Amino acid sequence: MTVPETRLSFPDGPRSALDQALSELVLNAQKVLATQGRLRSLLQASQAVVEELDLAAVLRRIVDVAVDLVGARYGALGVIAPNGNLEQFIHVGIPDELAAEIGHLPAGHGLLGALIDDPHAIRLTHLGEDARSSGFPAHHPPMDSFLGVPVRVRGEVYGNLYLSNQISGAFSEEDEELLTALAATAGIAIDNARLFDETRRRQRWSAASAEISAALLSDRADASLELLADRFASLADADLVCVVLAAGEGTLIVDTARGKLAKQVKGLVIPAAGTTVGRAFDSGQPILTADGGASLDQPDAQLVLGPTMVIPLLASGRTHGVMTVSRSTGRPRFTTSDLEMAADFAGQASVALELARGRSAGQKLALLEDRSRIARDLHDNVIQRVFAAGIGLQAISGSVDDPEVRERIIEEVVALDVAIVEIRTAIFALTAQTSRDRGSIRHRIIDMLSELASLFEQTPRLVFTGPIDLLTPPEMSDDIAAVIREGLMNVVRHAEATETVVNLSVADDLVVIEVVDNGIGVVESDRRSGLANLAARAEQWGGDVVLENRARGGSRLRWTALIEPEPVRKES
Repeated sequence: MTVPETRLSFPDGPRSALDQALSELVLNAQKVLATQGRLRSLLQASQAVVEELDLAAVLRRIVDVAVDLVGARYGALGVIAPNGNLEQFIHVGIPDELAAEIGHLPAGHGLLGALIDDPHAIRLTHLGEDARSSGFPAHHPPMDSFLGVPVRVRGEVYGNLYLSNQISGAFSEEDEELLTALAATAGIAIDNARLFDETRRRQRWSAASAEISAALLSDRADASLELLADRFASLADADLVCVVLAAGEGTLIVDTARGKLAKQVKGLVIPAAGTTVGRAFDSGQPILTADGGASLDQPDAQLVLGPTMVIPLLASGRTHGVMTVSRSTGRPRFTTSDLEMAADFAGQASVALELARGRSAGQKLALLEDRSRIARDLHDNVIQRVFAAGIGLQAISGSVDDPEVRERIIEEVVALDVAIVEIRTAIFALTAQTSRDRGSIRHRIIDMLSELASLFEQTPRLVFTGPIDLLTPPEMSDDIAAVIREGLMNVVRHAEATETVVNLSVADDLVVIEVVDNGIGVVESDRRSGLANLAARAEQWGGDVVLENRARGGSRLRWTALIEPEPVRKES
């Protein structure tokens, strides 16, 4: 029996079917190899991201490897600020020159903002066809395909990865999956970098705290506030650091300043009410602002630039001052961790400052006896001898026939009278205030000059004439202090003087204040706002104020007020 031969029938013949099967097998193998290659690329990209520990380097590395991973021409990582806008925008693919022509970086509107509002991946073949696209600014390169995915750190969206212009034309679903996986790894890398950065910063703050404490407790702690401000500026990478102290009832003064704008704000007097600095001073609680928190018309706007920490200096249960640590607008914000470390550092420094003040007070007490002895000697011996010499010269002048010699003797008598006045002022400054109840105007002015002495190249000279504490109405003391402070601060800010003299005299029912300097004189439109305030204070006491140039150079501020039982107030 013969078995018939069986033949397979193929539409295109046996060979073509086999070729097709082999082609599909090869194609699938190629896809598998390509997928394996992309997975290896993902592993390499993930490894490259987690190798860095510096946060800025990590952010840049994430964008670089993301662009390479999915074959994009342009890439960026936007870091989201607390207000929902983009705080940082690290971009790749656009040359720096072209980026400078484009101008400001994206704020997080349009399609970028859509990814912020709804943190889920967005993949577009043609970016311009999406209704959420808001277009591009001038000089911006054309972009077509788009892929964006969120980057989460510990469950919270830290920022977003934006990629554009895929080399093959459009991003695939596989590109989206790869980029999402990379974003997850990036979140871990960012978290590690932030923890490492915080650890290093804590170490620096701790080391600085030990350094500050040692310096403040050393034998030379004269520039304690300056040292504190310097260390704050360095540790916090701040553009302006100020130490603000109380300057009287309801007012504060910038005692120490470090940074780019230090010269403009040093000596600035601001009210405590209605200011961020005053709020921290009164509450004793630190304040953290992301964008400055002070409008341009607020008195402390010059101290609170952009991101700012306002930290009270507390010791013995009370606020001794406030430290403002500020960065320029647009710079990275301070975090709550920064505020915590800075407040802890300030607290330890405040204790050291308090101990230094206590030691200084002890040294001052030790000098009181010597000062009292010197004051007694000046009063009982020196003044009496100078006065006797003046009387003797005056008697001699009457017996001298030569007019020129007589005139010279009289000039010397006048010089001795001036010397007596200055010696009496020195005696008063050396004598401790015995009564706190009455509030001596003289001691108040002396304390003010001691407080402001560091602002001057040479400490201002102070001259008292007449029974100031006896005749001056108590209600006038605040105005007198305010006028002298304003006059001295005008000299600091505008005069460029090396010598300053303050004269406070009472005679013929008139109080006269003169602040004289040897600086550049009065400049047109100079000091007008402060002068208007001084004029208002003089007017309510029936006096006036004059600011004029001196014949020998410099300027003279003269403020007068009438002594009356009740102040003359202008009816409103």
